[in-house]
Amino acid sequence: MTLPTPRDLGFRAPAEWEPHAATWAAWPFDDDLWFGRLEPVRREMATFLQTVARFEPVRLLVRDAEAEDDARRRLAGLPVGFVRVALDDAWLRDNGPIFVRDTADRVSFVHWAFNAWGQKFEWSRDAEAPQAIARALGVRPWRLDVVLEGGAIEMDGAGAALTTRQCLLHPKRNPHLAETDYEGLLRDYLGIERVIWLERGLEGDHTDGHVDTLARFVDPDTIVCSVEPDAADANHAPLVENLRRLSDTRRAANAGYRIVPVPVPHLGVGPDGERLPGSYVNFYIGNGFVVVPQFGDAHDAPALARLRPLFPGREVIGLSARELLVGGGAFHCLTQPQPAGTPWKG
Repeated sequence: MTLPTPRDLGFRAPAEWEPHAATWAAWPFDDDLWFGRLEPVRREMATFLQTVARFEPVRLLVRDAEAEDDARRRLAGLPVGFVRVALDDAWLRDNGPIFVRDTADRVSFVHWAFNAWGQKFEWSRDAEAPQAIARALGVRPWRLDVVLEGGAIEMDGAGAALTTRQCLLHPKRNPHLAETDYEGLLRDYLGIERVIWLERGLEGDHTDGHVDTLARFVDPDTIVCSVEPDAADANHAPLVENLRRLSDTRRAANAGYRIVPVPVPHLGVGPDGERLPGSYVNFYIGNGFVVVPQFGDAHDAPALARLRPLFPGREVIGLSARELLVGGGAFHCLTQPQPAGTPWKG
């Protein structure tokens, strides 16, 4: 017997700007994972979660007693719930669930497979984190043996999604799947009716081109897009191509999107010798706020000024993510929004 898909039951993945019940995240741990910089990484993470907790509850995965004690101390007095679960890393956007909601505001999620960005790192414990979230919420998720990281797909909540071929067609993710296979899965499990395929991501990005550093919806009509004006820079050509594809894309009504270009910062190389893939479009949208990463770069203030008018009614806050970036990402990569609604028991 074939189980009904989320689409069969009226579920879809909401846009990030739709109301949240909570923000899920995981507390950073293991100094070696952070190239000896765990303490400043935790300071930045604490500042970020303190900011989120001003607006909505936080649910935090903690690997062990040390991580939980440290997080409780830094986040004392805030609306933060703790869930103890073994982890390999802290990038919950990618190994965590992708939530779905129906018209009756029942909430569940899809538990996609995770293999550490194409088998680059250890992932066996990270792959089971969504089940811990399912137990904490009491929901019955859909579980698929298909690799899909949350940062690889950007959705407008109205049936459109952005992604990249570099990531989804990577041979160590789902080598048996073609574009049309993905489009069918995204339709059936997330309610996506139209996929906009970009090509490549930022230099130095170990995720193989996650779209959440390249292009993001800020509303169903507007997309912000990372650009690099310097023609001599390795990021210039792929970002020009992404911008061209987005500019040429037409929606159902045959109207184009409003495209807002945002230059990427120039941050040099990280402790692993790879270029740091900083991006201002790796912002996180919550209830009444947006947090935009800042890197101590000359582009910080102009990027914040360009993004602020795009979020009327939300407080747009710039916070440092320079230390977090040594691990490969920023605020969007670290979070997973739980939509407002009643957990669906199945």
